[in-house]
Amino acid sequence: MNRRIGFLVVVLAVAGIITVRGALSQVTIQPTRKAINLPGKDAQLPFSDAILTGNTLYLAGRIGLDPKTGKAPEKIEDEIKLLLDSEKDVLVAAGMTMDDLVYVQIACTDLSLFEKFNPIYKSYFTTKNLPAREFIGAGSLLRGGHFELTISWLPAGRRCNAGRTK
Repeated sequence: MNRRIGFLVVVLAVAGIITVRGALSQVTIQPTRKAINLPGKDAQLPFSDAILTGNTLYLAGRIGLDPKTGKAPEKIEDEIKLLLDSEKDVLVAAGMTMDDLVYVQIACTDLSLFEKFNPIYKSYFTTKNLPAREFIGAGSLLRGGHFELTISWLPAGRRCNAGRTK
């Protein structure tokens, strides 16, 4: 009986040493975090245009404002184009395209604008495999905007490094 207990103690001690040694030798890799900002971005704004961390790109919500007036254009179509052009500019700065998108969320103050938004939105893509999308209602947006767009991007089968895809 003592031999069995002695053998069990030795086995447990060896297993404990192997477990502790393995846990201590694991390296934790911290993903890089890079802010992406367009030239001319107001330095007073308390956010970045986008953050690239590891293989994921997060774009800040954007509103289609006229850069000259700081307000939404009167024509809805112009607002949609300004919104999508600004998102496209941020993606280009990160080394990506609209076709790389995986998920898009659009908040809209008037859901009846859904039909006006879709054909313009679709024209910004060259792929048939459009990203998953959510079009949701919003009570109101800053500066009279009707749309706010938010994007999360995680490349499928591609490696992202410091704003460039490989």
